[in-house]
Parts: sequence; structure tokens; C-alpha cells
Amino acid sequence: MLTRDPAAFLAFARATAPDFGPATARAAFLVAPDGFTLAEQSAQDNRYMAAAEAFDAARASAQHRDLHRAFAGVLPTVCFAGNPDTPDALFPNNVFATGRPDAATQPHGAPRYVVGRMRHEVRQREANRPDIRGFFATIGYDEVDLSTQPHPAELTGALVIDRARGLGFAGLSERCDAEGARLMHEALGLRATLLFDLAEGEYHTNVVLALLAGRAAVICPKGFADPAAVDAIAALYAPHAVPCTPEEHAAFVGNCIALTPDKVWMSANAGRALAPAHRARLAAAGFEVGTVELDAIEAGGGSLRCCVGEIF
Repeated sequence: MLTRDPAAFLAFARATAPDFGPATARAAFLVAPDGFTLAEQSAQDNRYMAAAEAFDAARASAQHRDLHRAFAGVLPTVCFAGNPDTPDALFPNNVFATGRPDAATQPHGAPRYVVGRMRHEVRQREANRPDIRGFFATIGYDEVDLSTQPHPAELTGALVIDRARGLGFAGLSERCDAEGARLMHEALGLRATLLFDLAEGEYHTNVVLALLAGRAAVICPKGFADPAAVDAIAALYAPHAVPCTPEEHAAFVGNCIALTPDKVWMSANAGRALAPAHRARLAAAGFEVGTVELDAIEAGGGSLRCCVGEIF
């Protein structure tokens, strides 16, 4: 099911069992911020990016190592080398994603990795990395390559996924059109995907929406063009839906991730902005909040979740 109708999607989703697959990843991967600097092409449609003088490559590298250590403490996490020719490569979830067939219908299906189609040429270079492709081939993942077709499909930047139920939430922008969303939906074998327009000035869904272990949602309402989409998502995850304030939105609270069933990770800036009532709502859903200082990395226009490639 692929639809723009929030009511129809909500009705389908409410009847969907959480038996698609594991709600959280079994491992994660990162790409080091080697040569971290302003990518002029990406800055054209990423209002979160700082000016060139705000980039501090040494601080970003140190913070990225802290992030790696933090994640490695909760699940296996590998880190690939960066490349000065691809300064945005520290945000790999836009380019590489993994998935497994529906466990309810194909319990022994082979896992796959998907290579996305990036909008900007500077990021299209990342899709050709033989080391990351080779890594997934070595561990037995089939390849689905969307990088050579013409429609932007920036994977789990544009498509936020409830892995427990096999549901997708695709925000349309210059980084993902309707055909790109359809291709990602099919590549990941999802049961249903809701398509909606992002608000003007937004570029990725994962900055305004996070789904945590299939049982909670962090939503930035001002990032959506259609309030009906916000209402449907909030209803689906009630009472564990967290509606971000504008201040939380600006601090990347919506760019968080649950790598394990009991902890949600966000940047330290986001953690400081998180309202006590919203922290309590996450706690009621069973999540402790973990944070890592990432202010230098956030100069690149993304935050913690953008740095993480999940391996399912």
C-alpha cells in the first residue's frame, strides 16, 4: 500500500501486527568525517547548514569518535574511513540502507542493502564506494541499486521506517519525489508507506520525525505541510507521541534514534532542548535518553540520526 491519504493509511496501520521484523537494528555503521567542510551543493537546499567558517574539522572528528564509542557500548558498530572528496559522507543513512523481507511471509528471506539516488552530484559520489558495497556483499546482503535511476531517493533521510510493522513515512521534497518514494518502498519490501509533503524549507523527513522501536514517535509538526499527516502519525503512536516545540525542532530533537529497545539517542544540544514533559513521555514509553556532543557535526546540517547506518 502506497498512499497520500492519512486516514486510509492510519486504518491500515492500526490493523498491522508488529511482526514484520526486529524493531531495532542488530548493528550499525558510521563514516568518519574526514575532510569535513561545507558542501556548497548540499547547502542549496539544507537550511540547517552553517556558514563555511563555522566548520571545525578537528572538533567534528573528535565528536564523531565519541559517537562511535557510545554506540559501540550498546551494539556492534563499525566505522568506514571518510573521503575529502565527499564532505557529506558522515551522513551515510541517506546513501545506504538495509532491510529484510517481511518475516511473517518470508521468514528465511535474504537481507538486502539498498543504494540510494542522491540529488546532488557531490553526494552521488558516495554511492560508488567499493568498501561499503563490498562489506555488505561479504556479510551476505543482496544489492538493490537505485543510484543510477533518475528519481531522488535519499533513503532513511527521506523515508522514516517502523521496522516492527513494516511501515514507511516518506516526506516529499527535492531530496525525494513520489517515484523515488515508491522505489524505496518496493526496495525495502514495506507493507505500507504514507506519502506527504514536507513544509517549505525542509529537506529530510528524519529531521522532523523519528520512530522509536516501533512504539513511540517524535514529531516536529512545523516540518509537515499537511497537519493531517501529523495527526495520523500521532494517533498511531499515542500515547507515546512527542510533539516537538519549535525550539526542540531547531535543536534536532526530531533527529533521534533508538538503536536498542530501551534507549533513545540524540545530540547533546537536542537533549538540552528537550522539554521535561517530553522527556517524561519518552520515559513512559520505556526510553532512557542518551546524548553525545555533536555541535561541530551539526554545522553540516544534520545531527545524530543522520550519522547512523542501521544494519538489520
